[in-house]
Amino acid sequence: MPNTPRSKASDFDPEVLQLFDQYVHGAIDRRGFLAGAARLAVGAATATGLLAALSPQFAAAQQVKPDDKRLLAKYVEFPSPKGYGTARGYLVKPAKAKGPLPVVLVVHENRGLNPHIEDVARRFALEDFIAFAPDALFPLGGYPGDEDAARTLFAKLDQAKTKEDFVAAADMLGKLEGGNGRLGVVGFCYGGGIANFLATRLPDLVAAAPFYGSAAPLEDVPKIQAELLVVLAGNDERINTAWPAYAAALSAADVKYTLYQPPGTQHGFHNDTTPRYDEDAAREAWRRTTALFERTLRMKRAAK
Repeated sequence: MPNTPRSKASDFDPEVLQLFDQYVHGAIDRRGFLAGAARLAVGAATATGLLAALSPQFAAAQQVKPDDKRLLAKYVEFPSPKGYGTARGYLVKPAKAKGPLPVVLVVHENRGLNPHIEDVARRFALEDFIAFAPDALFPLGGYPGDEDAARTLFAKLDQAKTKEDFVAAADMLGKLEGGNGRLGVVGFCYGGGIANFLATRLPDLVAAAPFYGSAAPLEDVPKIQAELLVVLAGNDERINTAWPAYAAALSAADVKYTLYQPPGTQHGFHNDTTPRYDEDAAREAWRRTTALFERTLRMKRAAK
């Protein structure tokens, strides 16, 4: 398991965490975060120090090295005629795969395909899945290696085209050599919203695990055929306010779903590169996600 980040969410004033969430999701910029955090800094803490403490530590959290001999990993381009034309992603397979394997589409947060999401893809491959993680920023040059720059680029994407890139990725994976033709999707934050969206667009999607993502449009919920594992944080008003209506729509449409919402957790609690990470909750969310995929993707889909 990863090294524990230097700090925990409980080490920070809740208002600082709210400011950081606003900053991460583009509601305020870096200057806005620093101005707000300066009012809340105490003792030896400074606003810049708080930002540094909350920012991702990719190397410290890495669980699976990129050159792990148990895996085969490469970047793959694929056509997306209704999207940006050509898209790209990170494909990871077990090096000694036996027989066709189920495929998991891994969708990143609003910073593109950063080292953390690549690491998550490798974790799925070690669970004996084929994992593919597209980079929505590829049309703009790809993940730039800097989270601030990535957020700036992300705001420039045409989201209609970007969503079609993810649909094209799913179509490509359905025909992937070595795959068994059954697809699951997992997404985090922005990616959770994409996972919900894909569930409404892909009638052959078997399972989806949206982590603290925006709900699908309620009018599209009856289109969902996949089984859902909805993962929400305990403290995440921005996302959680939409859940009651989404849950009601899922139930009304007879969509099979379960909810995992560990109390006291923050948005992003599965991301082990920041102090918002909650190890116990992340372990359980991972266990439930892989269990869903094991049960649904390695067997013929049952009739709904």
